[in-house]
Amino acid sequence: MAGISAVTRGRIVFGGDYNPEQWPSEVWREDVELMRRAGVSLVTVGVFSWSRLEPTPGARDFGWLDEVLDLLHAGGIAVDLATPTASPPPWLGRRHPETLPVDADGRRLVYGSRNHFCPSSPVYRRHALSLVADLAQRYGDHPALAMWHVDNELCEVCHCDVSAAHFRHWLRSRYDDDLDALNEAWHTVFWSQRYSDWAEILPPRRAPYLVNPGQRLDFRRFCSAALLECFQAQRDVLRAATPDIPITTNFLGLDAPLDYRALAEREDVVSHDWYPDPTDPAAHELAGLSFDVMRSLAGGPWMVMEGATSAVNWRRRNGVKAPGRMRAESLHAVARGADAVCFFQWRASRAGAEKYHSAMVPHAGPDTRIFREVCELGVDLTRLAEVVGADVESQAALVLDWESWWAVGLDAHPTADVDVLGRLRAWHAALARLGVTADVVASDADFSGRRLVIVPNLYLVTDDAAANLTSFVRRGGTLVLGCFSGIVDEHDHIRLGGYPAPFRELLGLRIEEFDPLDDGESVRCSSALLGDFEARDWLDDLRVEGAEVVAEVAEGRRKGRPVVLRHGFGAGTAWYVATEPEPAAVGALARQVCAGAGVTGVLTGLPAGVTATRRGRVLFVINHGPDPASVELPAAGVDLLRGGRQAGRTELPGFGVLALVAE
Repeated sequence: MAGISAVTRGRIVFGGDYNPEQWPSEVWREDVELMRRAGVSLVTVGVFSWSRLEPTPGARDFGWLDEVLDLLHAGGIAVDLATPTASPPPWLGRRHPETLPVDADGRRLVYGSRNHFCPSSPVYRRHALSLVADLAQRYGDHPALAMWHVDNELCEVCHCDVSAAHFRHWLRSRYDDDLDALNEAWHTVFWSQRYSDWAEILPPRRAPYLVNPGQRLDFRRFCSAALLECFQAQRDVLRAATPDIPITTNFLGLDAPLDYRALAEREDVVSHDWYPDPTDPAAHELAGLSFDVMRSLAGGPWMVMEGATSAVNWRRRNGVKAPGRMRAESLHAVARGADAVCFFQWRASRAGAEKYHSAMVPHAGPDTRIFREVCELGVDLTRLAEVVGADVESQAALVLDWESWWAVGLDAHPTADVDVLGRLRAWHAALARLGVTADVVASDADFSGRRLVIVPNLYLVTDDAAANLTSFVRRGGTLVLGCFSGIVDEHDHIRLGGYPAPFRELLGLRIEEFDPLDDGESVRCSSALLGDFEARDWLDDLRVEGAEVVAEVAEGRRKGRPVVLRHGFGAGTAWYVATEPEPAAVGALARQVCAGAGVTGVLTGLPAGVTATRRGRVLFVINHGPDPASVELPAAGVDLLRGGRQAGRTELPGFGVLALVAE
């Protein structure tokens, strides 16, 4: 099956969400002309058009869409045609209220917004698939069609009785129709929760006190599976009709509504919606992490399906992007593997809930700074055709498991402040400052050929994953493991014998008790190798069993307690971080582990706010801040974006970008 290469055709795709149904038809021709001026090559059409396509049950109004696709094709613009199933029309909710979602408090939500459906509802699925089949039949041979876009930002959760029946069906499959196995997995002997009949089992709903964590974890798995079923059902209809057209659905930022890795395995193109906060000077750090996650999920090139040209509409205060920032953010995505850069949306809406969300064509029209920058970005992307399909040079791996992410967020833990994404971001940023790019992989990934693997948190770990990480170190790899890792198995059962039981021998230590710090509390730590630093949020009360203490608490009642340890194991080295060090200390530790593992960045001595990534032959150096920054280039090169030779000490202007090919 063709992937993103079937869409790119040797160029970086440029475009955005196009919603012509919001505008009179006389605007459509102007849109196509402006798209051509901007260099747009692909637009997504129809994401929220269900009520226009099916105004009454069973009716079909395709005439307007026929005209739109014909106009786009005549203008040389390809179409990513969406199935509009993320927002059912009001008639479906009124006639079939059982299709509407129910929250954990038992309240049925209503139509009048979006995402108002129960993923388990057979009535919803039947109506959705009927429309999808008709779209595939009508437009499968249309020359504008380049890709199918299934639904939108899958994230829906429902606790209704239909979902309950579906949940029980899923559980019977998971536990081989063995109720005793479920009772064991959920440890229902606690609080007299044992189930004697499958019919007794419900989704987690509002209860007098804490809900069974095994039940909650399995419900997260089930919700992910239900959304995957919805995606797969539509995908299969589309694939049967158009086997050569790639299929995608867009990920909802860097979040955990469903197992992204499982979804990525089922689609042809990984696409991503990303909206960095323009008021956050470190927004590029989280953006870089999200881009590396998407590239790793795709196993190669991916696409930005949605971004903002300037302000969004959903933060409390919606700051605008300074001149040049949109360009830098877009090229940052390309540097980290994106072969498509698209925005929400093409033309800013004149009414509705997102009317203040920026667009490629603002309310003020094309004679604006934003549209001029859009056109300039279109030109820049044509100059980067060389990187299309090229790999990104990666020197390390970070581990992220969605099921562990879900499990660590359950109730009644030593602290509610274990921030999986925050830890991942801290390590990713530390590596980026060293010019080191990281893939983001699963704990059971193939680590052969890797030198360095960093696991910021792996609270839930399977036996196979623990063995995989242990084997990696035994064979000569360098592993860094963060605190509160290796604590439970896949059923959220504590692994007994002293924490972290599956990694004790590997790490050369034994933890007897967790010692989370108070809110706002920090401890001073000392280290001959890392220097003095502050740590917060977490401490382990551990006993050394062969490991070398690299850093310890310097003062107070916990003085002398180890916080960073190193242990030789087999042919490799395992590090353990028993606290949450401040960013500078994470950076110092990253330098040490990279040096020990023989990992070097593509560019060293990077100033704050500057990143360097190599994709194919092209070295991208990006200044993510508004002030100029100076970098020392390793070799002379030609800048693909602005032309000219660059060598030695080079100054990047605010939000400046170099795309260098060595001479």
